[in-house]
Amino acid sequence: MTENLTIRPEPFESCDAQRALAQYVAELAERFPEGFDPGRGVPPAEDDFAPPKGVFLLVRFAGEVMGCGGLRTEPDGTGEIKRMWISPALRGKGAGRALLTSLEDHARRMGCTRVRLDTAAELGEAQAMYAKAGYVSIPAYNDNPYAAHWFEKTLR
Repeated sequence: MTENLTIRPEPFESCDAQRALAQYVAELAERFPEGFDPGRGVPPAEDDFAPPKGVFLLVRFAGEVMGCGGLRTEPDGTGEIKRMWISPALRGKGAGRALLTSLEDHARRMGCTRVRLDTAAELGEAQAMYAKAGYVSIPAYNDNPYAAHWFEKTLR
């Protein structure tokens, strides 16, 4: 599978990035009992996912867009992972972990010493992946109305 998998930066405003984000939003709207509105809380600004402040990555399998994730950085050396999504067709095959690792690698290159993220109660598989990848539970660092769990990892 890995020979057909690519993870590369993509402009946040590109058609492929917006298509992946639309699939992310549609899935969360289905999975969350109250639906999902990406405008609630404090959504990331488009330039948060562009150098030098961050990066937006697309996952492609055999050329087809099947995942995405963004990293935005803070001046204190913290990176935040946002909008991470893998198509159900690729789940359980290592694509999510590969995307997470790639986001962490970008964070290191951008000078981050730690990364954090939040996730919803309904996303148990994501919580398990983060824990397995070395993320530890931390107190809430934002007021995301969909978040029930907050995680952080020190980058080495």
